Amino acid sequence: MRLFILAIAVTLLLAVISLFVGVSNVSLQTLFSSDAEGRAMQVLLVSRVPRTLAILLAGSSLAIAGLVMQIIVRNRFVEPSTAGTTESASLGFLVVTLFAPGWPLIAKMVVAAAFAMAGTALFLRILRFVPLRDVLLVPLVGIMLGGIIGAITSFFAYRFNLLPTLLAWNMGDFSGVLRGRYELLWFGLAGTILAYIAADRFTVAGLGQDFTTNLGLNYKRVMTLGLLVVSVVSAVVLVSVGSIPFLGLIVPNVVSLMVGDNMRRTVPWVAVMGAAFVLACDIVGRIVRYPYEIPISVVVGVLGSGVFLYLLLRKRQNAA
Repeated sequence: MRLFILAIAVTLLLAVISLFVGVSNVSLQTLFSSDAEGRAMQVLLVSRVPRTLAILLAGSSLAIAGLVMQIIVRNRFVEPSTAGTTESASLGFLVVTLFAPGWPLIAKMVVAAAFAMAGTALFLRILRFVPLRDVLLVPLVGIMLGGIIGAITSFFAYRFNLLPTLLAWNMGDFSGVLRGRYELLWFGLAGTILAYIAADRFTVAGLGQDFTTNLGLNYKRVMTLGLLVVSVVSAVVLVSVGSIPFLGLIVPNVVSLMVGDNMRRTVPWVAVMGAAFVLACDIVGRIVRYPYEIPISVVVGVLGSGVFLYLLLRKRQNAA
């Protein structure tokens, strides 16, 4: 319990630091100065606070989505960016942009979530026909499926001159977050709460269909609920701030090493650690090339790929 309180305190400290890091001079002195225009306060309320809230919501919800996917697939190396979920959401966002560009953002999010759910279901369907003698084959199948879907998306984006737009979607970045442009991420918080409420059901479903049925639970409904949580969170994050790779892989695995595999216990940890990790990466991205920014997807991708390789090698060593 003390460690969890410490993790919350560190996350809050990083959130406060995030409010005062940036090109515009926002400090306690400028906030309470007698500036007639109140520029520092405007920057704080219009940009810094929404950005920090977006980071907290995106980090926690995407980490939870990775945890849910790992539980229902029963593989520690799976998350939305290694299962074709993110690429499917991008394809859905491209389709709705082509055929209904005037639709509101929430409608585009619904379409992207539907495509994400279909892509994830296809991934699970493919796994039934693949002889999985090694746990590492599961993420490889997902990466290959995501590559195929991504290639199709890139082709149509190039065909209709939307390739720069597609690259902007896939490049996770919080620099454009302003008040009024991040509120869809609150759906991610709803997904996090739903995952916590259904944590016991997901844990049981992760033990297999026969075991779940013997305990009186509807296996298909639990799986559908899990797919819904993962799809909505992936779509919301994509349409709001872009793609953030490996986040749903790193945080759940680190938390599992710390506190075990009981989902009821790990959900709060994963949410807090996911938010803290993205906050730290975003602060690093703003400081390394100050006054320029490195997109959050680049920072998380570099760190995430390193952790992913470490987990793979560690798994190999344990198996040997």
